[in-house]
Amino acid sequence: MSVLLNVEQLSIQVGEQTLVEPLSFELRRGEAVTILGETGSGKSLMANAIIGTLPGTLNMQGDVTLFGDAQRDLSHDARQQLWGKKLAVLPQEPWYALSPLMAVGEQVREVHEVVNGDPAQAQTHTQAAFQGVELGDDMAKFPHQLSGGMAQRVAYLCATQAGGELLIADEPTKGLDVSRRDQIIAQLLSHKQRGAVLTITHDIEVAQQLGGEIIVMKKGVVQERGPAQQVLSAPQSDYAKALIAADPRFWPSASLPTVGEPVLHVENLSMHYGDRTLFEQLNFSIAQGEILGISGDSGCGKSTLADILVGLKRATGGTLRHTTPFATGDVLKLYQDPPSALPKSATLHTLLSDLCQRHTIEPTRIEPLMAKLKLSMQLLGRKVTQVSGGELQRFAILRALLMKPKLLIADEPTSRLDPVTAASTLQLMTTLTQEMGCALVLISHDKVALSKTCHQIIRL
Repeated sequence: MSVLLNVEQLSIQVGEQTLVEPLSFELRRGEAVTILGETGSGKSLMANAIIGTLPGTLNMQGDVTLFGDAQRDLSHDARQQLWGKKLAVLPQEPWYALSPLMAVGEQVREVHEVVNGDPAQAQTHTQAAFQGVELGDDMAKFPHQLSGGMAQRVAYLCATQAGGELLIADEPTKGLDVSRRDQIIAQLLSHKQRGAVLTITHDIEVAQQLGGEIIVMKKGVVQERGPAQQVLSAPQSDYAKALIAADPRFWPSASLPTVGEPVLHVENLSMHYGDRTLFEQLNFSIAQGEILGISGDSGCGKSTLADILVGLKRATGGTLRHTTPFATGDVLKLYQDPPSALPKSATLHTLLSDLCQRHTIEPTRIEPLMAKLKLSMQLLGRKVTQVSGGELQRFAILRALLMKPKLLIADEPTSRLDPVTAASTLQLMTTLTQEMGCALVLISHDKVALSKTCHQIIRL
């Protein structure tokens, strides 16, 4: 089998600091290599180095060979010739891969037409591709009209429709429910049969099903590597053991404290879009310190329900009744995709400083809470686009908790985190909200995690 990718002693530095220690591996046709590890461990930086898009502030050492050609010898135009037709890249954030100005069906159709030059055939292929990921009725929508899971599936279609042999997939199943995740895994396996797949993930199930070689990384250092079955069934390193133990299936059931007075009553709530019914006749209440879970498949209306509860959308039927009036900042939403909710031009320090000034928050509360959320103070000098998706998710949690809300709606708050960090972050968030007497609505496709965390669960 021919070698599609060869990496020799690849390392990445910024100034005198090493972000990724030297790493070597090769990927042949019909093979899969999975980089498994925590958020911020350098996995995505390594992918950027391989495809030649590493930021200019970072320095790469070592050699990368793509399809027999040394990457350092390729001009920018020569690298671009590889993209799509030979090298397909699925970035971590679907919003960065999709144009906000084009319907998603048109974006995928355009790829087909550029590659094959046949508009009619491109339309037929596009319709079949969308049907294959259960988005056949959503081709006319724009990215902002999609749920996070739906956008992830569209980004996958855009990345793979040109037929690239080598697919580099950065967190391809992030934010997907089990059935949609398994669809993407099946497509990755299909891609492996006709090419090769390099996957960056913190999802153990993805690593297990793809097979091949697993490389476990933490803070830029390889902790363990070997065949997937061997590493996952009998891990040797402490970190690999911790990753597997952090699976929600192995969490102990939480000891939930007694809740306080009700803060919100929902009565006969319904939501329709034309002929489509998202949900109807929902009835529930939530009290101080209570954790309410909302589960369901991608696109079933979980995020829409969150927007209704926070007042960003109006339901087509039913009522929301607050026990006492809420002031500004008493009801907050943690968004599923922080990049779409935070300005890209400001540093994290500026975002926190503005928050503290506007809402009279004591700045001394920031550092202890950042430490609990495993966020380095060094991140504050960076902009939103310069931190990992998982770090940005925890930063969003930090901002929300600093406000001490009465009702917090968290939309997939740990979907971007590795299992170890997800478990600790969820535990911290539930503990802190209960200490504050804050009611927490926890939206997730992970039914097991909800069953171990919540007082009550609503399934849409």
